[in-house]
Amino acid sequence: MNVPNIERKPLDFSQPGVSRYHQLATLFRRRIQSGQWKVGEQIPTVDELTVECGVARATIRQALDLLEAETLIERYRAKGTFVRRRPPENLWCEVGTDWSGLLRPNYEATIEILGDDPDVVVQPSGSEIGNLAASYRHVKRRHWRHGQSFLLADLHIDESLRERISQRDLESKTALRLIAELPGVDIVDARQTLTIGTADVETAEALKLPLDAPVALILRQAVDKHGTLVLIAKGIYRGDVVRFDIKLK
Repeated sequence: MNVPNIERKPLDFSQPGVSRYHQLATLFRRRIQSGQWKVGEQIPTVDELTVECGVARATIRQALDLLEAETLIERYRAKGTFVRRRPPENLWCEVGTDWSGLLRPNYEATIEILGDDPDVVVQPSGSEIGNLAASYRHVKRRHWRHGQSFLLADLHIDESLRERISQRDLESKTALRLIAELPGVDIVDARQTLTIGTADVETAEALKLPLDAPVALILRQAVDKHGTLVLIAKGIYRGDVVRFDIKLK
């Protein structure tokens, strides 16, 4: 059986606001990370990459300059360019996808309180899984690890629970753990919703990300035995440090 020879179209590197060589560098970096370009092996020549990517030779060289500056590749005159090492694994923020995982503390993370406002009335959005409380304590937090901020959290906690929450707990516990460990509070329903989005100006500044960088948007809700929605927690995670492990039955 003869398979027709399908001509590949050049890749499109015309994304506005980002230089072509930066876009190319992300492609080449991913090839090293995935093992398509293996450590110790020679990568395609500049001329070959020029044909494949449909850009000028100078643009290819600029992209390779970035990888060389990151010590991912080494260039040898008259021999070619070789992969020196893979980019370091950066997915160190594992977000739980079950109840026990969401309650698990992260001892290496620190929490910064950005705001704490009392008696905030939340308007219904139609996505609530319980009855809204009369008012909420609105807490804004930023989570850090290894000197890098990775999560912006926006918590609405039933105002009637204020006296049961210590400042120490507010600065150390995950949102669901904060509620689940309160004496006298029995959680009967909890949900987590994940959406993939991009960083707006405020998020990019707070998490030190480029504008429109990928982020994971998490909505967590918890309902007590009285049917009251005691927690509404919205989180924005850096997309480059997050991992979701989901067990499939």
